[in-house]
Amino acid sequence: MARQSITLANQNDEWLKNQVAHQEFTSKSEAVNYLIKRAREQEAYDNYVNMKIERGLNSELAEPQTEDEMLAEFKARLKNV
Repeated sequence: MARQSITLANQNDEWLKNQVAHQEFTSKSEAVNYLIKRAREQEAYDNYVNMKIERGLNSELAEPQTEDEMLAEFKARLKNV
């Protein structure tokens, strides 16, 4: 693993110390690696969702609707269930 030296804001350093003290992580390094991993996973998920949204917007399968029009359509469909 690569070794790094970073500077943390006091409140972030205290939070990390607290996580280690409460045995959530065995070290501050483990906590930072976990947080970076979660951020990377979130970024990948966000990219996936944005790709799906973009694909849907470009599909031209449905007419564009306002939020109010969509809500009215959903309510009408629920009445028929």
